[in-house]
Amino acid sequence: MTMMRAWVVAEPGPIEREPLRLVEKPVPTPGPDELLVQVSACGVCRTDLHVSEGDLPVHRPRVTPGHEVVGRVAGTGGAVTGYAVGDHVGVAWLRRTDGSCAYCARGNENLCPDSLYTGWDADGGYAEYTTVPAAFAYPLPGDVDDIALAPLMCAGIIGYRALRRAALPPGGRLGLYGFGGSAHLCAQVAIAQGATVHVRTRDPAARRLALALGAASAADTYDPPPEPLDSAILFAPVGALVPVALRALDRGGILSIAGIHLSDVPPLDYEHELFYEKEVRSVTSNTREDGREFLTLVGRYGVRATTHTYPLAQAQQALQDLKAGRFDGAAVLVNDSGRGPRGGSVDSARPSPASA
Repeated sequence: MTMMRAWVVAEPGPIEREPLRLVEKPVPTPGPDELLVQVSACGVCRTDLHVSEGDLPVHRPRVTPGHEVVGRVAGTGGAVTGYAVGDHVGVAWLRRTDGSCAYCARGNENLCPDSLYTGWDADGGYAEYTTVPAAFAYPLPGDVDDIALAPLMCAGIIGYRALRRAALPPGGRLGLYGFGGSAHLCAQVAIAQGATVHVRTRDPAARRLALALGAASAADTYDPPPEPLDSAILFAPVGALVPVALRALDRGGILSIAGIHLSDVPPLDYEHELFYEKEVRSVTSNTREDGREFLTLVGRYGVRATTHTYPLAQAQQALQDLKAGRFDGAAVLVNDSGRGPRGGSVDSARPSPASA
């Protein structure tokens, strides 16, 4: 039996208490319609932090996080067509939908009540191998570095959907609250399409990155932008910023909330924060069409992730650094030859159930 290393959420809790464990377990067997993917790189997403800490209760005990996966097809299920061993593929957050509900039928598969998610319902990419339904994998170009591609699989796709939900008019004024992995990719698309972008973040390094990417201004989170905004996107999972962003909107402006988790929103002042037909819109996952459109724009506009790499064995450290805001851009795990986590040991694990 071929074994692999994989991180599991042993007991959700604060990441400083190291809730993850690095284990050895069998390489998964792909289902009939699935691909087995040898992971080359996996982005570190804030959603992984929410799953690890219990903000998003795990849907599967000892789940392996990670849903910004890039790698090569190492095997295929018997019903798979269109893929071969060695193909370059990406694995994203949305893993499977029922394909038959009213939401799927009208093109809103992201709202499917029976949707499943990589690294939450099924084991993800904080491992040497993972699986993905072939219909939900993304074929990737062979001439782009895997480390650069990994954050695009969620941070990029979700940021793009958040931009669409914000309904920014052509040449409009866009505010971005928080400037991590998703926001810095979203900003590149918006600027390339002619937007004026104002970034608000507490992190000085992120403000410098924003200006280097072409933002018109970058200041502290609670500083008002220099002009009214047509649209805003809240990337920071901080509910207290909802009224801040709403006050910054011009009449008819739209606030799009990009995160899957948000702390409590304080009471809103109707006159100053919602009147004049301002809107608040949530963002729920993405559709595969979002992903395909975004990856096309990546090539057209030359969108590139600012990345900071960690070996697979340091996944827990990467999540700690993400929470503490110790890097700008995005962190990416790369498969390495080490055999144990920093400050820990490798546990043994029983075979996990087949992926959903």
